[in-house]
Amino acid sequence: MIGKTLVHDLPEGGVSGRIVETEAYVVGDAAGHAYRGMTRRNRSLFLERGHAYVHVAYGLHFMLNVTGESRGIGAGVLLRALEPLEGIAWMQQRRKNLPLAGLANGPGKLAAAMGIDLEYDGMDLCDQGPLWLGEPVRQPGLTSNSVRIGITRDAHRLLRFYERGNPYVSGPERLRI
Repeated sequence: MIGKTLVHDLPEGGVSGRIVETEAYVVGDAAGHAYRGMTRRNRSLFLERGHAYVHVAYGLHFMLNVTGESRGIGAGVLLRALEPLEGIAWMQQRRKNLPLAGLANGPGKLAAAMGIDLEYDGMDLCDQGPLWLGEPVRQPGLTSNSVRIGITRDAHRLLRFYERGNPYVSGPERLRI
């Protein structure tokens, strides 16, 4: 997914960004929301690949995941950071005029900048709709992986992927090289 474009078509205009960082939550992953099975809260995580799973972290921040398996199998990819492309003024307004590099360099920041909330949970991101995944505007540079950020269970797994050297990637410097 690194390099793909996330687009949100809004009445006031479109916003978009290149995906530059993700974290995978695979089948059987103790850190994943699907680990204990399907619930009312996580049921969209069990949709076929390419659907949005939006959840709230810490009761404050929306997080956007993309489902990654067949219907009935819970697994997904958390979108952690975007390189803003279009609608930057709108993103800055939503993010209190932060500098460009700080607009969407974290999963909660990404959802806030893009205007994503629970309304988009379960949406097919590969179909026509207001929120969708597009082709890359340019090929990604070198990619790397590392441990995931902000989890305690299965934290050793190298399931965080990012574009090396991209200034929009989140996390500590030691995890961005």
